[in-house]
Amino acid sequence: MRTINYILACFLGLTVLAAGCSKQLDQQPPSSIETSLFYSNTNDFTQAVTGAYNQLRNYPDQLMWMEELRSDNINATSDGNRDWQGIKNMSPNLTTVTFVQTAWDNNYNGIYNVNSVLDNLATKGGNITNPALRTRFGGECHFLRAFYYFQLLRLYGPVPLVTHVMSAAAVEKVKRSAVTDVYTLIISDLDSAIAALPNSYTGVDIGRATRWSAEGLLGLVYLTRSGPTYSGVDGPTLATNEYDSALAHFNNIINSSQFTFGASYANLFSYTNENNPEVVFDVQYMSTNNGATFPSDLTPLGYWGGVGIAGTYNNGYGSSTYDITKNLRASYSGSAGSAVDVRDTFNIQFKYATNTTSPIVTDTSDPFIKKYINLAKRGTGYNDWPINFIVMRYTDVLMMKAECILHGATPGSQTDVDNIVNMVRTRAGIAPVSGVTLSMLMEERRREFLGEGLRWNDLIREGMAVTTMNSWIASDSVTNVSQVIPQFIIYPVPEAEILTVNGLYNQNPGYQ
Repeated sequence: MRTINYILACFLGLTVLAAGCSKQLDQQPPSSIETSLFYSNTNDFTQAVTGAYNQLRNYPDQLMWMEELRSDNINATSDGNRDWQGIKNMSPNLTTVTFVQTAWDNNYNGIYNVNSVLDNLATKGGNITNPALRTRFGGECHFLRAFYYFQLLRLYGPVPLVTHVMSAAAVEKVKRSAVTDVYTLIISDLDSAIAALPNSYTGVDIGRATRWSAEGLLGLVYLTRSGPTYSGVDGPTLATNEYDSALAHFNNIINSSQFTFGASYANLFSYTNENNPEVVFDVQYMSTNNGATFPSDLTPLGYWGGVGIAGTYNNGYGSSTYDITKNLRASYSGSAGSAVDVRDTFNIQFKYATNTTSPIVTDTSDPFIKKYINLAKRGTGYNDWPINFIVMRYTDVLMMKAECILHGATPGSQTDVDNIVNMVRTRAGIAPVSGVTLSMLMEERRREFLGEGLRWNDLIREGMAVTTMNSWIASDSVTNVSQVIPQFIIYPVPEAEILTVNGLYNQNPGYQ
């Protein structure tokens, strides 16, 4: 049922050194197969470009553990010491946390694979017999490199820029580049991708990056860069006021007639409705032993006991709970008036059995995200799901357009903003509103995109992360989360990277 079948590229000599090596930016391929013997024909390049998508498999999990969990959507607790606890609890001691290191590694692994293809396109691209395909391959790789670097920038701020395959010795001299320089590369790559990529695909190529994937990402890049800065933080917001530029890219997508606003919220996430007309870009997964893990990332172990699926006691699960916050539950009910918000009941599991034998014990105190779970479709366990992850959907594009307009971008009006928000609310089965403000829009986005990993970055780009998080801590009487300071809008550089070459990287402020 998959379109793009993600392949590990190590047999091609295209992957970086495995986790645990001293430097994840090392750029020498470990394979015993010489890459000089590869890239000799179209099929070689096809495999290599497909392999460059492989690190996207880890992206949804990064969002769940490092962004959704960190936001005011989730109040997680545990009776043990889990790797995620420091992330949720706003600890300054995150430099050795597995999630922080793995996200760094995964994105740089993806960048290495992309750089390998781009370098060989420059020297051996003539081995691809179809010039249009050669152009498309370059566009896909520029999109992917921009994607990986944008994720790194949002997570860590300044990061090393590596745009070609390099030796380990050379890479150990590459310092972190300023956020402005990282953005320059991202925007250049996305401009190249927009010029090179097709509007759509058919057959086995469905799921690859399109022009509209690149337009949407570039619009988000401009929107993020435009956000207000945080004192003492070299983060992703630079107060550049490029809302007009962002709006232009969102309008290009809207005017393309390639996408439609889905009539049913639940159907957008159906296992039988993947690659639907709402999807601007998604991460594709296969079934049975190669499925997605993100649907069950933020689910309590007790739930799996209740459906008769064996769970695992580890850092991700254990006896942890990942409760939807009281603040968010109140937002759903407060927005609906006398109606029931369909997103509330679709996104959240409010009660569940924790065992399968009599007497049945029901948990009603730990509601969690069940948005992507369809027990009839699971693969070999609770962490194997044949469902794609939608990275950007048309509703997001429309709502980001409204966000730009509220910041003064033209063309656009308050009526346009209200109309967009009321499309979303009508689909959710709740009453329309008027005079939508930025705070109203952001709360509507919170309800719409629960479980999609957007909330934390939404708060950051609007300059709302510190005040909103601290307000939630107070309103929900949260005792396990420290007060949020501006430095916590980005993560620390992993300790392993700091220690590799003494003095090469400085640690981000606020972390120990």
